[in-house]
Amino acid sequence: MCGVAGIVATSPVNQQLYDALTVLQHRGQDAAGIVTISNGKFRQRKANGLVKDVFEVRHMHRLKGNIGIAHVRYPTAGSSSAAEAQPFYVNSPFGIALAHNGNLTNVRELTEYVEKHCRRHLNTSSDSEVLINLFAHELGRTPDLTPTPEDIFEAVRAVNSKAHGAYAVVALVIGAGLVAFRDPNGVRPLVFGSRKDENGRTEYMVASESVALDTLGFSLIRDVAPGEAIYITEDGEFHSAVCAETTALKPCIFEYVYFARPDSVMNGVSVYAARVRMGRYLGEKIKREWKDLDIDVVIPVPETSCDIALEISKYLGIQYRQGFVKNRYIGRTFIMPGQKQRKKSVRSKLNAIRSEFKGKNVLLVDDSIVRGTTSGQIIDLAREAGANKVYFASAAPEVRYPNVCGIDMPTSRELIAYGKTNEEIRRLIGADGLIYQDLEDLKKSVREENPKLVEFEDSVFSGKFINDDVNDEYLAYLDKLRNDDAKADHAWVDEVADLELFNGDN
Repeated sequence: MCGVAGIVATSPVNQQLYDALTVLQHRGQDAAGIVTISNGKFRQRKANGLVKDVFEVRHMHRLKGNIGIAHVRYPTAGSSSAAEAQPFYVNSPFGIALAHNGNLTNVRELTEYVEKHCRRHLNTSSDSEVLINLFAHELGRTPDLTPTPEDIFEAVRAVNSKAHGAYAVVALVIGAGLVAFRDPNGVRPLVFGSRKDENGRTEYMVASESVALDTLGFSLIRDVAPGEAIYITEDGEFHSAVCAETTALKPCIFEYVYFARPDSVMNGVSVYAARVRMGRYLGEKIKREWKDLDIDVVIPVPETSCDIALEISKYLGIQYRQGFVKNRYIGRTFIMPGQKQRKKSVRSKLNAIRSEFKGKNVLLVDDSIVRGTTSGQIIDLAREAGANKVYFASAAPEVRYPNVCGIDMPTSRELIAYGKTNEEIRRLIGADGLIYQDLEDLKKSVREENPKLVEFEDSVFSGKFINDDVNDEYLAYLDKLRNDDAKADHAWVDEVADLELFNGDN
C-alpha cells in the first residue's frame, strides 16, 4: 500500500507536495519521494523514512518547479531498499518519472517482456520499475518530438492491455506534463480536483485520497474512472480518456476497513460513514448472537475502530469507553515489516487505563484480525488491567487469503484465520468470545452510500481474485517475496538512494 500525489500549478509545488505526503503518511512509512520539473530538468529527493525525516530545508529549496509528483511507500515484497523508493526515473523517451500504488500480478511475464522485447535494464525487484519501463517503451513509439494527448492515451492503452493487477499511477513527462491513470478494475484509489489561483487560472491535483486535496484547498471533482487516464499539460490543459476495452469498478474493500483516513471520500463513499455503518451491522450481529452475554463496556482498539465501536455501543445500549491510550509516535503496526518489530511495537504503542477494565466484562472492537499477534497482546493487556472477561469483535470478516493487489497481507501460513475455525482462532488469541463481521454486511456498509458499487476486490476474505493469473504458482512466488524471513534478508539495505541523476543532492 502506498500513497501518490501530483500537482500542476502556476506557482512552486514543492511545499504543497510535502504537505500532501504528510496527510498520506498513513499509507506508507517506509520511504518518501518527490520529483519536480524545472527548466526542462527533473529534480528529485527520495529516501527511506517518514516524510518529516526525508525532506530537509535544503532539499525543499532544490525541488523547484510548478509541476511535480510525490510518493509514500511501504513495501509489499521483500526489499525495503532505498533504491526502490519512488518516484522512479527513465531518460527515454523524453524523460519520465513515475510513482505507483498497487501490485502487478503478472510481473514475472512483464519483466521478461521489458528486458527481452523492450531491451530495457531493470535495476531493482520493484514492479513499479517494470511499470515505468513498460509505459516508456509504449510512449516511445510516437514519432513526435512532443507527445500529443492521443500519444499519451495510446501508451496507457497498451499498458492496460499488458499489465494485470491493481495500479494507480502518477507520472511526469518532460516537455509534456502530468499523466495519471488507474487500472481497468479501479482497485486502488485515485481522485482528482481543481482550484483557481489568484489570477483565476485553473490548477489541478491528483492523489490517492481526497483528504490530500482538502488540505491544499483543491475541490474534489471525482474519482479517476477504472481504465481512465488523465493528462494535464504543463500549461494546465486538461485531457482525459478511458484507455481500456473492458472496465468494471471493483475497489478494494479493505481501504474502507483500515487503510484510508476517515475524512476521505473514495468512489463516492465517505470512509467515516462506511465505518459507522460497519458498527451498526456488527452491533446487530452481536445483539443477535450474543444476546445472553453480560457485557459491561465497549472499548475500541484505537484508532481506526473508534467510530465502529461507538456505533456498536449505541446500538447495544452499552457504555462506550476509551480504555487504551495510544502513543502517537509509534507507526501503524500492521504495516511494519517483520513480525519481531510488530510484536515489540504493540506494547510501546498501547497502554491500558486500568480503571476502565478492572472487574468488568469487556467487549474489545478492532477493525480486523490479520496475523492475530496484535489481537492476542491487546487481550493480554486487558486482562493484566483487571478485566474479568474479554470478548473480541472484528469489523472485518476472517482474513484467510493473501492480498495480491498492493496490500502487504502476509502469506497464507502467516494469517491466523487460514485453515482454522473461529473457535480455534478464539483460543489462539485468548478471547472469551470472538465474533466477525459478515462479508455481505461489510459490503452493504460501503455500498449503502453508492449503490453503483456492485462488486469489490475482497479476495482476502473470499479467496476470489480479480485476475486469472493468480494461481497456486503465483501465490507461492508471492510467499517467497513477502514472508517475514524474506524481509529479514533485506534488512541490511541502505536508507538513502539519491542516485543524483538530477541535481547532485545528498
